[in-house]
Amino acid sequence: MTTSTDLALTPGTVIRGRWHEGRYIVKRLLGRGANGIVYLVQQEGGSRYFALKLGFDTVDLQSEINVLKTLQKQEAGRRGGQPTSYLVEVDDIQLPEGQIPFYVMRYVKGEPLSAFIARKGADWLDLAGLNVLRQLRKLHEAGWVFGDLKPDNIMAAPYGEVELIDYGGVSQIGRSVKQFTEWYDRGYWNAGSRTADVAYDWFAFSVVCIHLLAGDELKKAARGLPQTRTAEDLLAIVAGKPSLKPYAGWLKRAISGSFATSEEACTYWEKNICRRLPRKKGFATPGWLKSAFIMSLALLICALYWSLR
Repeated sequence: MTTSTDLALTPGTVIRGRWHEGRYIVKRLLGRGANGIVYLVQQEGGSRYFALKLGFDTVDLQSEINVLKTLQKQEAGRRGGQPTSYLVEVDDIQLPEGQIPFYVMRYVKGEPLSAFIARKGADWLDLAGLNVLRQLRKLHEAGWVFGDLKPDNIMAAPYGEVELIDYGGVSQIGRSVKQFTEWYDRGYWNAGSRTADVAYDWFAFSVVCIHLLAGDELKKAARGLPQTRTAEDLLAIVAGKPSLKPYAGWLKRAISGSFATSEEACTYWEKNICRRLPRKKGFATPGWLKSAFIMSLALLICALYWSLR
């Protein structure tokens, strides 16, 4: 069986769907995991970019496709039936390694949330965090839990827009979480089960926030013995780190799982945290343009003066 470590497509490779004959040009690798590999691609003959995932387990890949179809239907309902691009195409590709299924989904140009916050500053977590919670709310309302939530699976665009990527860990509510990363896993901190419920995602995102703003403290707490790690370790970091103070109320409730619904979790963040949202910065007026304007104004005044003499 072909695995993610066996396959490597070079930039410029054209992926052609076997059944629908869609053609996509590979631009670069976005990521690889146990059940697939994701490339940034451009539709041949077009200007748009997409994320294309080649899967190595048909059942797992079909599960992801089902999630994206549900989200697409849900989003179309909100937009009055207008089409959306959660899921663009599903097909197979014939490669020397065999026939491999793939799907194409929308791509948000950006960077991992950790790189975004490091570059733009902690204040930008206000807006980006709200957008993460809104993305999670859509999933929860459709009956799914993201599961493997971590900074690398959150892409942030220049003004705080976000897109969740890698739907391989998405699980139906009530079932076991399919994939997780230790630090962000509720079970790792002995703070609850690995059953897929909406509180699992809140917990994971609370640890994401702690990681972004108190990474050294989180790393130290994570070194504790498995039997002694608890949610209290996380709460102690929240209480003792000044950079987490603006988020403390939300984090405490998320870690304890005390929000009643995802709507409540979003609303709390929006009302209590989003009070200092960054604004889009306009382009500064170049100095030469200012000088040209002043010169033009002076010439105009002189012309009016001589014409009226």
